[in-house]
Amino acid sequence: MQKPEHHIFVCGSFRGNGGQRGACHKKGSLNLLPYLEGELIDRGLAGVQISSCGCINVCERGPALIVYPENWWYGGVEGESDIDAILDSIEDGAPDAGYLLT
Repeated sequence: MQKPEHHIFVCGSFRGNGGQRGACHKKGSLNLLPYLEGELIDRGLAGVQISSCGCINVCERGPALIVYPENWWYGGVEGESDIDAILDSIEDGAPDAGYLLT
């Protein structure tokens, strides 16, 4: 297996006991995964891997995701146009300031 150039972690709000208690999953974060995966294929971004992850503790600003190795934290990612902007930022090599958590 080749290491990905970028890894996107989508907050799934899972806590240590396995339950979902945060806000991201309630706001549909995991529903973004199919579109995100499809866009990676459509754009030919074979070097990008997607994973859902546990709570990243930015519940009030979710749905949230992180792009590594850049360490770009994004919040308020609620739909397809948001995902498009974030994928554009990966392709452009600069974070999208509209969703970037600071």
